[in-house]
Amino acid sequence: MEKVVHVPEVMLNSGYKMPLLGMGTFNFPMPPIDELTSILVDAIKIGYRHCNTAASYGSEEGVGRAVAEAIERGIIKSRQQMFITSKLCCTQAHPQLVLPALKNTLGKLGLDFVDLYLIHWPISMKPEIDIQNFKKEDIVPFDMKGVWQAMEECYKLGLAKSIGVSNFSCTKVSHLLQIATIPPAVNQVEMNVAWQQQKLLEFCREKGVHVSGYSPLGANGGPWGSHAVMRCPILSHIATTRRKTIPQVALRWVYEQGQSVIVKSFNKERMKQNIVEIFNWELSSEDNFRIRAIPQRRGCNGEPFIHPNGHYKSIDELWDGEM
Repeated sequence: MEKVVHVPEVMLNSGYKMPLLGMGTFNFPMPPIDELTSILVDAIKIGYRHCNTAASYGSEEGVGRAVAEAIERGIIKSRQQMFITSKLCCTQAHPQLVLPALKNTLGKLGLDFVDLYLIHWPISMKPEIDIQNFKKEDIVPFDMKGVWQAMEECYKLGLAKSIGVSNFSCTKVSHLLQIATIPPAVNQVEMNVAWQQQKLLEFCREKGVHVSGYSPLGANGGPWGSHAVMRCPILSHIATTRRKTIPQVALRWVYEQGQSVIVKSFNKERMKQNIVEIFNWELSSEDNFRIRAIPQRRGCNGEPFIHPNGHYKSIDELWDGEM
């Protein structure tokens, strides 16, 4: 019998608890549905209780099947033991399309509700396009107020236990808080030792918005990431000294910031390494001093969303100068 790792939780401003370590489900190319289901069942068996998916990932059905199978096999007792996050696709980020989009997501998941529903980007695109092959001309003005009011409706209907945003700058979160009746519970953003987000962390902490970090390993050179984490000499030195792996040091650093972290590996051994020995040790003050010295650079800068005639005319405008 495999030892199940217990993952600590954080209380969100919505009154619901969220596991501080989540299993990412985006991969390119995406494995066949049966293979993805099997991978996610293995993750649940090890101790992952948070699955992070999105309408644009193509993994929602696999997540739903894995939860159903885990219950059927007695790995977990009920749906309530899992925390499921999904995200609103940019093509559906229009006030009248938010609720139908969530209902579609729930249909694919085979669930009555998601635990957390996020606006994937502060961006809207033409509804009829293929999100995987969008052109810059497909980006249209983003109605933050209208879209958020529709998100609040999803919350009021009980279809999303918590609502939030992803890839929002301090400026955008601040603007949202001014117009929201229900504040965002979470802002999911790129966060790792090479992009530490200290300004955003401090701001969101003040406002009671939990920050969840994706690409904690820098997406390891994936299409939107870099090798800045996995090939970092400072992390390598700390890992050798502490007898840990580089990913374990990188994940521990995010955890010690008081934030949750979304990590993705479809390799069973690495899935284990990414959850075991994250919660039972600490970085030293010297380790943290060294990590603070790592050069900072955003891995996912959102360049595909920039267009001279579009909603955001520069990367600086997308991130409100928070580069």
